Amino acid sequence: MVFSGLTLVSRVMGLARDLFITARLGASATPAADAFNTAQSFPNLFRRIFAEGAFTAAFVPAYSKVLAKEGQDAADNLATDALATLAAATLVLTVVAQLAMPWLMLAINPGFGYATEKYKLAVVLTQISMPYLPCMAIVALLSGVLNAKGRFALSAAAPTILNAGILIAVIVPRDAVGSAYAATWGIFGAGIAQAALLWWGVRKAGAKIRPTVPRLTPEIKALIATAIPGAIAASVTQINIFVSGIIASQVNGARTWLSVADRFYQLPLGLVGVAIGVALLPALSRAIGLDDKEDAQKTTDQAIVFAMALTLPAAAALLAIPHYLIDGLFQRGEFTAYDATETAKALFHYGWGTPAFVLARVLSPVFFARSDTKAPMRFAIVSMTINIVLGVALFQVIGFEGIAAATAFASWVNVGQMAWTLHRRGDYSPSKAAWGKLVRVLIASLLLGLLLFGAQWLRPMLEAPLAGFRFAGLGPKEITILAVCLVGAALYPALLFLSGGVTVAEAKAALRRRAGTSDAPTPDTL
Repeated sequence: MVFSGLTLVSRVMGLARDLFITARLGASATPAADAFNTAQSFPNLFRRIFAEGAFTAAFVPAYSKVLAKEGQDAADNLATDALATLAAATLVLTVVAQLAMPWLMLAINPGFGYATEKYKLAVVLTQISMPYLPCMAIVALLSGVLNAKGRFALSAAAPTILNAGILIAVIVPRDAVGSAYAATWGIFGAGIAQAALLWWGVRKAGAKIRPTVPRLTPEIKALIATAIPGAIAASVTQINIFVSGIIASQVNGARTWLSVADRFYQLPLGLVGVAIGVALLPALSRAIGLDDKEDAQKTTDQAIVFAMALTLPAAAALLAIPHYLIDGLFQRGEFTAYDATETAKALFHYGWGTPAFVLARVLSPVFFARSDTKAPMRFAIVSMTINIVLGVALFQVIGFEGIAAATAFASWVNVGQMAWTLHRRGDYSPSKAAWGKLVRVLIASLLLGLLLFGAQWLRPMLEAPLAGFRFAGLGPKEITILAVCLVGAALYPALLFLSGGVTVAEAKAALRRRAGTSDAPTPDTL
């Protein structure tokens, strides 16, 4: 709840940031938008692969085990060596990428062409944003230290600095290219500020991590061996999205359409998938370390039920009112009606893929807690292969929206492989109680989707009384879509509780810390 609450603050700030950026940069009308989204996506991909994905999967279980068995000093030594190794590796990668960016850009965005205005701008902006990678590598590792200690607030609050940095950078009116430069420098500054915040937080938590020269100790070698497959496994969704962006570069504005649609499914992914995954990994690692199979089963059951209780209604909304959301929130300034229509097509497909995006983040820790990163890596490779082949094929048949459809399908394949393997090994299968609750959650979400679809059908009637009215820059379409979202958010808990998907008592139990622990709890029963 701590992680999700602060992530919600970050996402609201991110929405404000994106509204400013899309209005200033547009999508298909200017080269600045696609160039800026490339500058964001490239360091973010490596951050999720080498920092968040790999070292979270490998480092948190190792650090938790050393902390529990050998004490704080031994854990500090492990974290110090891991931080030095990760920082050095990402610094080298950053410098190499900056020097090679003119050639890398041809591979990342072949559709931009060579020596075009968009190509040149994308190269420079990505070179500016690349130092964000080592900063985020440091943030990811320090977050792992705090999470292993049961402290989630600072790691969840850190993204707000990025959103604030970009928002402050673009709030002063400029032309599209000037705004793109300002926003990219905002990314650079925010990375430094985030690393400084987490460094202060770790020291305050009592961990004495210090700068040092990288050493390949046996413990670090073991971390690297675990992290390499974990990097691919934990980042499959982001890699699929990145691959989709390469294909999308063939269409002017498509990178920005994907980026805007990406923001919507990132809300449940960040609030639910990442938050539950962050809380689940140390708790599940501890249960497995103590050979407490009953606790491991209940912990995972609860994680999946609550993840779907919070994700399926979001997916229902993305499927029911994709154009209403995009048109109501983003269509203004340089972001045209055509951009809104094309973005809505991608958002619809991301809608049916959203449960898979979240489930992948919840199921991955079930493998990682058992020190298995190789199986998820194999599944990720299969998923990425399907995404590339199907994405290229559908792009030829149905155009741009086929890219999003391929990503969603590939994510479901990834989740299917993980679920089947856990069942076959006997490591985890949802209990009968969990299956029953998942069905009830699905029913509640379908009812919500029908209500939202009805609101879209009645949209002209909803907007008619507000014709010509404006308040604080909001017109009829903005006011009605916000009202529809708020009404839906108010109705869904009632639908969920009435269906029995989650009871009030279970919700309270899920948010109550267990005596003697500082991490997220599991109730005695579902």
